[in-house]
Amino acid sequence: MPILVITGTGTEVGKTVTTAAVAASALAVGRSVAVLKAAQTGVRPHERGDADEVARLAGAVTTAELARYPDPLAPATAARRAGREPVRPREVAEAAAKLATEHDLVLVEGAGGLLVRLDETGGTLADATELLRAPVLVVASPGLGTLNTTELTARELRSRGVELLGVVIGSWPGSPDLAMRCNVTDLPDVAGAPLLGALPEGAGSLPPADFRVRAPGWLAPRLDGSWSAEAFRAGTAP
Repeated sequence: MPILVITGTGTEVGKTVTTAAVAASALAVGRSVAVLKAAQTGVRPHERGDADEVARLAGAVTTAELARYPDPLAPATAARRAGREPVRPREVAEAAAKLATEHDLVLVEGAGGLLVRLDETGGTLADATELLRAPVLVVASPGLGTLNTTELTARELRSRGVELLGVVIGSWPGSPDLAMRCNVTDLPDVAGAPLLGALPEGAGSLPPADFRVRAPGWLAPRLDGSWSAEAFRAGTAP
Protein backbone atom coordinates (compact mmCIF):
# COMPACT_ATOMS: atom_id res chain seq x y z
CA MET A 1 0.00 0.00 0.00
CA PRO A 2 2.41 2.73 -1.14
CA ILE A 3 -0.43 5.25 -1.68
CA LEU A 4 -3.48 5.74 0.54
CA VAL A 5 -6.17 8.29 -0.25
CA ILE A 6 -7.88 9.78 2.80
CA THR A 7 -11.27 11.35 2.33
CA GLY A 8 -14.09 12.35 4.62
CA THR A 9 -17.84 11.95 4.60
CA GLY A 10 -17.96 15.75 4.73
CA THR A 11 -16.13 18.72 6.17
CA GLU A 12 -14.91 19.00 9.77
CA VAL A 13 -14.98 15.26 10.44
CA GLY A 14 -11.34 15.00 11.56
CA LYS A 15 -9.71 14.17 8.25
CA THR A 16 -6.48 16.13 8.77
CA VAL A 17 -5.92 14.86 12.31
CA THR A 18 -6.61 11.31 11.11
CA THR A 19 -4.08 11.80 8.32
CA ALA A 20 -1.58 12.92 10.96
CA ALA A 21 -2.31 9.85 13.10
CA VAL A 22 -1.79 7.51 10.13
CA ALA A 23 1.46 9.31 9.32
CA ALA A 24 2.69 9.17 12.92
CA SER A 25 1.92 5.46 13.18
CA ALA A 26 3.77 4.72 9.95
CA LEU A 27 6.77 6.77 11.07
CA ALA A 28 6.81 4.89 14.36
CA VAL A 29 7.44 1.60 12.54
CA GLY A 30 10.20 3.10 10.43
CA ARG A 31 8.37 3.96 7.22
CA SER A 32 9.08 7.12 5.26
CA VAL A 33 5.94 9.17 4.67
CA ALA A 34 4.83 11.91 2.30
CA VAL A 35 1.59 13.87 2.62
CA LEU A 36 -0.02 15.38 -0.47
CA LYS A 37 -2.79 17.94 -0.10
CA ALA A 38 -4.57 18.00 -3.43
CA ALA A 39 -6.09 21.47 -3.02
CA GLN A 40 -5.95 23.67 0.05
CA THR A 41 -8.77 26.17 0.43
CA GLY A 42 -9.45 28.85 3.01
CA VAL A 43 -5.75 29.52 3.62
CA ARG A 44 -3.65 32.47 2.43
CA PRO A 45 -0.09 32.16 1.07
CA HIS A 46 1.81 32.50 4.35
CA GLU A 47 -0.64 30.66 6.60
CA ARG A 48 -0.34 27.05 7.69
CA GLY A 49 -2.31 24.54 5.67
CA ASP A 50 -3.51 21.01 6.39
CA ALA A 51 -0.26 19.41 5.23
CA ASP A 52 1.65 21.68 7.59
CA GLU A 53 -0.63 20.63 10.43
CA VAL A 54 0.02 16.96 9.65
CA ALA A 55 3.76 17.60 9.79
CA ARG A 56 3.44 19.51 13.08
CA LEU A 57 1.60 16.65 14.73
CA ALA A 58 3.22 13.62 13.08
CA GLY A 59 6.85 14.66 12.70
CA ALA A 60 9.28 14.16 9.83
CA VAL A 61 7.02 13.82 6.81
CA THR A 62 7.50 15.25 3.34
CA THR A 63 4.68 17.66 2.53
CA ALA A 64 3.37 18.75 -0.85
CA GLU A 65 0.50 20.99 -1.83
CA LEU A 66 -0.64 21.38 -5.43
CA ALA A 67 -2.57 24.62 -5.01
CA ARG A 68 -4.12 26.86 -2.41
CA TYR A 69 -6.95 29.31 -2.67
CA PRO A 70 -7.96 31.94 -0.08
CA ASP A 71 -11.72 31.35 0.04
CA PRO A 72 -13.02 28.48 2.24
CA LEU A 73 -15.02 26.91 -0.58
CA ALA A 74 -14.96 23.80 -2.75
CA PRO A 75 -11.69 23.79 -4.75
CA ALA A 76 -13.34 24.41 -8.14
CA THR A 77 -15.31 27.36 -6.78
CA ALA A 78 -12.36 28.74 -4.83
CA ALA A 79 -10.12 28.54 -7.91
CA ARG A 80 -12.70 30.31 -10.05
CA ARG A 81 -13.15 33.12 -7.53
CA ALA A 82 -9.39 33.55 -7.22
CA GLY A 83 -8.94 33.65 -10.99
CA ARG A 84 -6.48 30.77 -10.82
CA GLU A 85 -6.10 27.43 -12.52
CA PRO A 86 -7.83 24.56 -10.73
CA VAL A 87 -6.19 21.33 -9.71
CA ARG A 88 -7.13 18.44 -11.99
CA PRO A 89 -7.39 14.76 -11.05
CA ARG A 90 -4.54 13.75 -13.34
CA GLU A 91 -2.24 16.26 -11.62
CA VAL A 92 -3.11 14.77 -8.25
CA ALA A 93 -2.43 11.24 -9.51
CA GLU A 94 0.87 12.21 -11.12
CA ALA A 95 2.11 14.03 -8.01
CA ALA A 96 1.20 11.11 -5.75
CA ALA A 97 2.83 8.59 -8.05
CA LYS A 98 6.05 10.62 -8.10
CA LEU A 99 6.13 10.86 -4.30
CA ALA A 100 5.57 7.10 -4.11
CA THR A 101 8.87 6.50 -5.92
CA GLU A 102 10.67 8.21 -3.03
CA HIS A 103 8.63 7.20 0.05
CA ASP A 104 7.25 4.05 1.63
CA LEU A 105 3.82 5.63 2.09
CA VAL A 106 2.07 8.55 0.41
CA LEU A 107 -1.07 9.93 2.06
CA VAL A 108 -3.28 11.91 -0.31
CA GLU A 109 -5.67 14.10 1.66
CA GLY A 110 -8.72 15.37 -0.16
CA ALA A 111 -10.77 18.51 0.43
CA GLY A 112 -14.14 17.80 2.01
CA GLY A 113 -15.84 14.71 0.67
CA LEU A 114 -15.08 12.30 -2.14
CA LEU A 115 -17.11 14.10 -4.81
CA VAL A 116 -16.22 17.70 -4.01
CA ARG A 117 -15.30 19.24 -7.36
CA LEU A 118 -11.67 20.04 -8.05
CA ASP A 119 -12.14 21.69 -11.45
CA GLU A 120 -14.73 23.23 -13.74
CA THR A 121 -15.30 19.97 -15.64
CA GLY A 122 -16.45 18.14 -12.53
CA GLY A 123 -13.20 16.30 -11.78
CA THR A 124 -13.05 14.95 -8.22
CA LEU A 125 -10.81 13.15 -5.77
CA ALA A 126 -12.66 9.99 -6.77
CA ASP A 127 -11.39 10.45 -10.32
CA ALA A 128 -7.81 10.86 -9.08
CA THR A 129 -8.21 7.74 -6.97
CA GLU A 130 -9.34 5.75 -9.98
CA LEU A 131 -6.27 6.87 -11.89
CA LEU A 132 -4.02 5.88 -8.99
CA ARG A 133 -5.78 2.55 -8.33
CA ALA A 134 -5.13 3.31 -4.68
CA PRO A 135 -7.21 2.24 -1.66
CA VAL A 136 -9.26 4.79 0.24
CA LEU A 137 -9.66 5.41 3.96
CA VAL A 138 -12.91 7.16 4.87
CA VAL A 139 -13.03 9.41 7.92
CA ALA A 140 -16.53 9.62 9.38
CA SER A 141 -18.22 11.50 12.18
CA PRO A 142 -19.67 9.45 15.04
CA GLY A 143 -23.19 10.84 15.36
CA LEU A 144 -26.57 10.93 13.67
CA GLY A 145 -26.38 11.12 9.88
CA THR A 146 -23.04 9.37 9.60
CA LEU A 147 -24.51 6.06 8.41
CA ASN A 148 -26.09 7.72 5.39
CA THR A 149 -23.02 9.71 4.32
CA THR A 150 -20.70 6.78 4.93
CA GLU A 151 -22.82 4.40 2.88
CA LEU A 152 -23.12 6.91 0.03
CA THR A 153 -19.33 7.30 -0.02
CA ALA A 154 -18.81 3.53 0.07
CA ARG A 155 -21.30 2.98 -2.76
CA GLU A 156 -19.55 5.55 -4.93
CA LEU A 157 -16.20 3.86 -4.37
CA ARG A 158 -17.61 0.42 -5.18
CA SER A 159 -19.25 1.73 -8.34
CA ARG A 160 -15.80 2.83 -9.51
CA GLY A 161 -14.09 -0.40 -8.53
CA VAL A 162 -12.01 1.40 -5.88
CA GLU A 163 -11.00 -0.45 -2.71
CA LEU A 164 -12.40 0.95 0.52
CA LEU A 165 -9.76 0.02 3.05
CA GLY A 166 -11.90 0.93 6.02
CA VAL A 167 -13.48 3.65 8.13
CA VAL A 168 -12.00 5.72 10.96
CA ILE A 169 -14.10 7.77 13.35
CA GLY A 170 -12.41 11.15 13.26
CA SER A 171 -13.49 12.51 16.65
CA TRP A 172 -14.88 10.27 19.37
CA PRO A 173 -16.30 12.19 22.36
CA GLY A 174 -15.69 11.38 25.98
CA SER A 175 -19.42 10.93 26.59
CA PRO A 176 -20.95 9.40 23.44
CA ASP A 177 -24.70 9.34 23.08
CA LEU A 178 -26.82 6.32 22.16
CA ALA A 179 -26.66 6.95 18.41
CA MET A 180 -22.88 7.17 18.49
CA ARG A 181 -22.53 3.94 20.44
CA CYS A 182 -24.87 2.13 18.05
CA ASN A 183 -22.98 3.54 15.05
CA VAL A 184 -19.82 1.75 16.14
CA THR A 185 -21.57 -1.50 15.23
CA ASP A 186 -23.44 -0.18 12.20
CA LEU A 187 -20.68 1.74 10.41
CA PRO A 188 -18.81 -1.37 9.14
CA ASP A 189 -22.10 -2.83 7.91
CA VAL A 190 -23.12 0.19 5.84
CA ALA A 191 -19.57 0.71 4.57
CA GLY A 192 -18.93 -2.92 3.72
CA ALA A 193 -15.48 -2.40 5.20
CA PRO A 194 -13.94 -2.65 8.68
CA LEU A 195 -13.76 0.01 11.33
CA LEU A 196 -10.05 0.78 11.55
CA GLY A 197 -9.86 3.27 14.38
CA ALA A 198 -11.34 6.06 16.44
CA LEU A 199 -9.54 9.25 17.37
CA PRO A 200 -10.44 10.90 20.67
CA GLU A 201 -12.09 14.28 20.51
CA GLY A 202 -9.44 16.98 20.79
CA ALA A 203 -6.59 14.76 19.59
CA GLY A 204 -5.29 17.56 17.38
CA SER A 205 -4.83 19.78 20.44
CA LEU A 206 -2.38 17.42 22.11
CA PRO A 207 1.29 18.41 22.25
CA PRO A 208 2.97 16.82 19.21
CA ALA A 209 5.16 14.55 21.33
CA ASP A 210 2.08 13.14 23.08
CA PHE A 211 0.19 12.84 19.80
CA ARG A 212 2.97 10.75 18.25
CA VAL A 213 3.12 8.38 21.22
CA ARG A 214 -0.64 7.93 21.41
CA ALA A 215 -1.53 7.80 17.70
CA PRO A 216 -0.87 4.06 17.16
CA GLY A 217 -3.34 3.29 19.93
CA TRP A 218 -6.10 4.97 17.93
CA LEU A 219 -5.61 2.92 14.76
CA ALA A 220 -5.89 -0.75 13.85
CA PRO A 221 -2.90 -2.92 12.88
CA ARG A 222 -3.81 -2.43 9.19
CA LEU A 223 -2.75 1.19 9.76
CA ASP A 224 0.37 0.33 11.80
CA GLY A 225 -1.48 0.69 15.10
CA SER A 226 -2.67 -1.46 17.98
CA TRP A 227 -6.34 -0.42 18.28
CA SER A 228 -8.91 -3.20 18.51
CA ALA A 229 -12.39 -2.77 17.05
CA GLU A 230 -13.69 -5.59 19.23
CA ALA A 231 -12.41 -4.01 22.44
CA PHE A 232 -13.72 -0.62 21.39
CA ARG A 233 -17.18 -2.02 20.67
CA ALA A 234 -17.22 -3.84 23.99
CA GLY A 235 -16.48 -0.61 25.79
CA THR A 236 -19.15 1.37 23.97
CA ALA A 237 -21.97 -1.16 23.69
CA PRO A 238 -25.36 0.43 24.52
